Amino acid sequence: MAEGKVMNRWIVVVGAILIQLCLGAIYAWSVFTPGLTKAVLDGGNYGFTPNQAMAIFSVGLASFAVVMVIAGRMQAKVGPRPIAALGGIVLGAGYIAGGFLGKTFLMQLICIGLVGGAGIGLAYVVPIAVCVKWFPDKKGMITGMAVAGFGFGATIWVKLGGSWFGGLLNICDGLMGLPGVQAVFVVYGITFLVGVLLGSVVMVNPPDGFKPAGWNPPAPSATSVATGAVDLTEGQMLATPQYWMLLLMFISSGMAGLMVIGCISLFGIDALQASGAAADKAAAGAMAGTAMALYAILNGLGRIVWGTVSDTIGRKLSLFLMCLAQGIIMIAFFYIGGNQIGLIVGACIIGFNFGGNFALFPAATADFFGNKNVGKNYGWIFLAYGVAGIVGPMIAGVFKGQAVAAANALKEQTANISAAEVAQQTLNYWQTPFVIAGVACIVAAVLALLLRAPKHEEA
Repeated sequence: MAEGKVMNRWIVVVGAILIQLCLGAIYAWSVFTPGLTKAVLDGGNYGFTPNQAMAIFSVGLASFAVVMVIAGRMQAKVGPRPIAALGGIVLGAGYIAGGFLGKTFLMQLICIGLVGGAGIGLAYVVPIAVCVKWFPDKKGMITGMAVAGFGFGATIWVKLGGSWFGGLLNICDGLMGLPGVQAVFVVYGITFLVGVLLGSVVMVNPPDGFKPAGWNPPAPSATSVATGAVDLTEGQMLATPQYWMLLLMFISSGMAGLMVIGCISLFGIDALQASGAAADKAAAGAMAGTAMALYAILNGLGRIVWGTVSDTIGRKLSLFLMCLAQGIIMIAFFYIGGNQIGLIVGACIIGFNFGGNFALFPAATADFFGNKNVGKNYGWIFLAYGVAGIVGPMIAGVFKGQAVAAANALKEQTANISAAEVAQQTLNYWQTPFVIAGVACIVAAVLALLLRAPKHEEA
């Protein structure tokens, strides 16, 4: 194949990152929740309950995961470019509609959660599937780079909405006659629409038979190492134990990261006050906020680093090390979280490993089941994220509710009790969810050691 007739494959990476930056919108939901949950009597525009605000986010995650399975099939039939473009249109339309129609919980649930999540699901799989085909020699690194945009995008949209340049929620308040939250939905919707459409232009598969210069595909292994040499269809993949092992591993590791996202603020406040590391709730909240911000940054970096490392030491060993490290730190997090440095370091390690999921599992999908059908097959693996997105926050929410209830009961029963004493009494409620997640990750690490290349006889 004449190299001059083939598009520069790094252009595809630029388009992939641009798309993923826009899709990171779903992780930016936290910037809107204070405005959505502010009581109407206190001057709020919506008065949503915390559960309602979380429901919009959860529906978005579920819609994202389910639609991704459909998108994988669609892009295999009609090509990646139109599906990426469709995702941008649906995502943008959801946010724009949410801006103009989202005065009620139901309309936000539909527009932002259901429609917006569907747009993300449509577009998300395309950069991964396309990049793996252009970079069969660097599958881990390139998927890590592509999906890193998703993690970093969340930070960008949170900061733009809340603090950068005065915060769009403040600047846009009253724009088009809309409250700040809805006005930002419109601004973000237009931005996402344009950004994903631009990135979709270069979402094209390489020519048949494409191989990077100087690279030869690895020889198939009979037993232990998956190389991507055998292409399995969806049905064939679902019949293998490797699929179910990877699914369970992703659920376990994803659950741990999402659990910390859901509870780090309240846990950090309790732990820092109980230990005396923070003088009051405001100081503890600021420290926990710093830990959460660094969590998001390390989440993005972990995607690149784990993906790159896995190209050198192999996906199996990388999955083992990532899950084992996550399990250990999740169990330790309860004990080190009462110290500011411990809280930050623990959050950074958890975020780093959580990000690694989104580089290692798509690359592993290509390794174990082939590059050809990775777009369709990874959608089924990614269903694990939908499960983790429900289970992780739900477990954290149960114990968070118990901690809050216990704190309120103590305040009612004991006069003049200090905030530190309340925190000390409620802190133990946090140990159980961290142990559950930690043990699940260690089980996932054991499963990683048991992974073998799937056996499949060609017809």
